[in-house]
Amino acid sequence: MNTGTLIGPEELATLLVEADPLVIDCRKALDAPQSGRVAYAAAHIPGALYADLDTDLSDLSKSGLGRHPLPDESAFSAVLSAWGWHPQRVVVCYDDAGGALAAARLWWMLRLVGARSVRVLDGGYQAWCEAGQATTSVAPTSGFGEVSVRFDASQLVGFEALQAGLSEASLRLLDARGAPRYRGEVEPLDRVAGHVPGALNRPFADNLDAGGRFKPPAQLAAEFAPLIAPYPPAAVVHMCGSGVTACHNLLAMEHAGMPGSRLFAPSWSGWLADPARPVETGAGPEAQNAAAS
Repeated sequence: MNTGTLIGPEELATLLVEADPLVIDCRKALDAPQSGRVAYAAAHIPGALYADLDTDLSDLSKSGLGRHPLPDESAFSAVLSAWGWHPQRVVVCYDDAGGALAAARLWWMLRLVGARSVRVLDGGYQAWCEAGQATTSVAPTSGFGEVSVRFDASQLVGFEALQAGLSEASLRLLDARGAPRYRGEVEPLDRVAGHVPGALNRPFADNLDAGGRFKPPAQLAAEFAPLIAPYPPAAVVHMCGSGVTACHNLLAMEHAGMPGSRLFAPSWSGWLADPARPVETGAGPEAQNAAAS
């Protein structure tokens, strides 16, 4: 397994005893803003701190950049400092949605600032509990550091670069939303249904098996390969509704041994901020490349 992506409950339990990992609880239901904090207060992995998608991993005051805009570097630096993070410290992120909500987002944001010792708990909080591991309702005292981080711009794709890349056919855009939203049949969150013209659909849920664990790397690679062909992983750009679940596809590709893909962080909600940007509905380019052959 790629040790830069996932960790199992047993390995995390050992890590808690033998090292000093920074464990971050990222649980949150998007339709219930306080649900994650309530769940964390009730029970969490011992030693875990809580990260709120809306306040720690996003800056909702920004306009035109989607529903979960990235925070400024200074704001994220302050969050990491309050957690006691430093570049050499191992980080483990978890949620209760197989990593698809904020755990993969935090994993990616840490990679964005140069961290490499960061992993997502495979199967999330449920897997931890099912493995019989201990939980607690006691919140630990957070450490404190003083770090100043910078985002690696090469891992991000903006509006102009995305439009140019699609026009020149120099990149492959993958949309992580569910198929009905991608096709424009339903849209529960954004003002217009559909997708960015040229995007292909890879629902993030397809990365998980029936038990909520990530599929094996070889299986994921076999599923992504026909979708991105003939492009290399470094030419792949991910998006979703607001730049959160897209990180799950990025994580899945990394786990599959296909590193180097990037994120269009504003995603669909940011794309729609300008009414002049085109919208496409239906199955998408060449019926999803003939159903990925």
